[in-house]
Amino acid sequence: MTQEGAKYPTVFTVDSYHTKPPPLPPRPGRRRNIGPTQVLLFLLVSVALSGMVIEAWLIYRLYHPSASTETALPSASKIIRDETLGPEPTKWSRLVEAPSKPLAHLTDGEDVKAHENNIMGWSEIPEPLLYKMTYKNGCLIFQDSGYYYIYSKVTFNVDSLVRHSIELKTKYYLGKKSITLLKSMQTSLSRPSNSFLAGVFHFYKGDAIFVKVSNMVHIARHESTENVFGAHMI
Repeated sequence: MTQEGAKYPTVFTVDSYHTKPPPLPPRPGRRRNIGPTQVLLFLLVSVALSGMVIEAWLIYRLYHPSASTETALPSASKIIRDETLGPEPTKWSRLVEAPSKPLAHLTDGEDVKAHENNIMGWSEIPEPLLYKMTYKNGCLIFQDSGYYYIYSKVTFNVDSLVRHSIELKTKYYLGKKSITLLKSMQTSLSRPSNSFLAGVFHFYKGDAIFVKVSNMVHIARHESTENVFGAHMI
């Protein structure tokens, strides 16, 4: 029993749940800040993985060579076989390397036929030495314009007056069949004797030069090297 009129303190109960709401969950899609350490770590991992992929590819190519690799790197047996049979033929069969500039060298031969107007013909057996130049009907035809050193030697088997010249055919000189570039007139008391002509001239593409002698009968033809004709760009 309580006594009437007794005084007691007043007690209040506070419910924190109803006075303060709970914290909200993080918003979806919110990005976290990435520090420089994480970026560096990502780069290092990417480089390491790339290195592993490249190394695996190299190991695979080492033990499984492709057809193109086998062609580029022939086996030792193929190299020995090629050395036994000699080098493979190239587009320029006369030299190991093709000349750097146009050239031609013609010689006499049994297949040579006389042309009109005492124009000398040149042998095509074996194949004449020609590079970026053409031979047709006793004429050397230039395919490239430029300065050329030209030469000719003719051997004669008589002791009479002989004439030997190198002539030019070109479309740039109208009214003339040919132009004399070099000329020799001589009389020799010994047999055989030879005449040699040489000089430097400028030629255009399509120009043609040929050798002319006074009489085909007077030409000595014992060896192919007795009569030669050629040109090369300088």
